[in-house]
Amino acid sequence: MQLSPIEERLVKAFEGFEIVDAHEHLPPEKVRVEQEVDALTLFSHYTRTDLITAGMPAQNYEKVQDPKVPLEERWKMFSPYLESIRYGSYARPAFIAAKQFYGFDDINEGNYKALSEKMAEANRPGIYRRILREKCNIRVALTQANRTDYDLDLLVPLMPLDNYADMRSKKVIEERATNLGEKVKSLDDLLDLTRKGLERWRSEGVVGIKMASRPYGDPDRGQAVALFDCLMRNDKKELPELNPLRTYLTEEMLNMAAELGLVVAVHTGMWGDFRTLDPKLMISVIMRHPNTRFDLYHMGMPWVRETGVIGKNFPNVWLNLCWCHIISPKMTCSALDEWIDLVPINKIIAFGGDYSKPVEKVYGHLVMARENIARVLGGRVEDNLMTEEEAVSIAKKWFYQNPKELYQLKI
Repeated sequence: MQLSPIEERLVKAFEGFEIVDAHEHLPPEKVRVEQEVDALTLFSHYTRTDLITAGMPAQNYEKVQDPKVPLEERWKMFSPYLESIRYGSYARPAFIAAKQFYGFDDINEGNYKALSEKMAEANRPGIYRRILREKCNIRVALTQANRTDYDLDLLVPLMPLDNYADMRSKKVIEERATNLGEKVKSLDDLLDLTRKGLERWRSEGVVGIKMASRPYGDPDRGQAVALFDCLMRNDKKELPELNPLRTYLTEEMLNMAAELGLVVAVHTGMWGDFRTLDPKLMISVIMRHPNTRFDLYHMGMPWVRETGVIGKNFPNVWLNLCWCHIISPKMTCSALDEWIDLVPINKIIAFGGDYSKPVEKVYGHLVMARENIARVLGGRVEDNLMTEEEAVSIAKKWFYQNPKELYQLKI
């Protein structure tokens, strides 16, 4: 859709902003540059879903992304599905990146080899700063790859809550204890271990922990103690994914997060059997932890209205548009327009690329995010609900100030 003159001016203004990228899965740069990349790398990560939904066998997708398989063979497996996915919003960042960074207006049979050569040549130290800092103007990106060995000037980690909450067996409990040089004999020992783990993460630059909206149930210490004791008596016992011990540990970690100043990021909505990821499942959790700051991811898609109401009703909740712009620009714009009516503007976070290996696509996603937010705010300007200057000020809060303040970033 063509941008209006007001929308074009807004996009131009947004391009001058420093950005806090509020959600990625980027590993340290050394991991990326040690991997082989080619044109098909641009169709890794979320485009996997569209390719498989379009009919590509899952095992073929894995081969398509395996550099040990000859590129020509992989392209032949991939190309029959390209036309089916190229118009979707998951694919668009690949084409934007191919043009911006490598000079190709399309990705096709005639140029995939040349594109692959250019990508391989560019895959060297400094690529993160060239793309994220210099091109995207990202001051810092919050990243989740279950590790903390980052250049904290550019990438700041969050860590999975489940590293300490998902204790399904004695083996897992003892592994966590060994990692911290501790011994665990009781549930209280495990809670002490968990606090030490969170404190270590905090000392390593971690600013938040990540969980998912799930039907956890109500916390019950008595049930948690009984399950813990059962595990420690039985080396072969393994608990199901959701269980009272996990619920209790999760609850205690949410209290610890508040005490340690860690934000709790929450995956909501999209993914697999998304019925189990309904953002409304977080309401009782949010109410039990008024001092814990929750960052609800992905607009709760497809429950975007319900998520907006959650953001309206609870002062300890922020709403994060990470991933949304490439799931559905139309849904994102529609929901965001409603959220302006519902939610204070200091509670909305504009962008998180949500990528790992294909760092080039962060730029493509950011282009789409700027366009979407320009459309929403530009519509408000055209309806005389705000001035153009006010729209720019709001967007700056969403792209930079709000995530900076929520995560207490020292930038």
